[in-house]
Amino acid sequence: MASGREFVDYLIDQMREAGVITARKMFGEYGIYCNGKNIAFVCDDRLLLKPTEAVSAMHPDLPFGGLYEGAKKKYFLIENVDDREFLTELVITTYEELPEAPPKRRKP
Repeated sequence: MASGREFVDYLIDQMREAGVITARKMFGEYGIYCNGKNIAFVCDDRLLLKPTEAVSAMHPDLPFGGLYEGAKKKYFLIENVDDREFLTELVITTYEELPEAPPKRRKP
């Protein structure tokens, strides 16, 4: 089941205090970006945050989920998307720990 744009827009609004939050459609689902850095995915109307040590230390009880059934890579499954302060804290912490994306190469 693909994620709905209404849910993605709601998440963007909830996270807006963390920076410039945008979403890009990817394979029927969405990538979530903070200040241009990919921090999360929305799959089947679930928010899946990239795992970082800082978030794990702050919230060791966060459950994990995969982008699809049977996926080996696991992400933090954020179930409480209605708590704006909680989401903002998670986004800022994740953003700060993830490396900068390498610059895109131009085709010759």
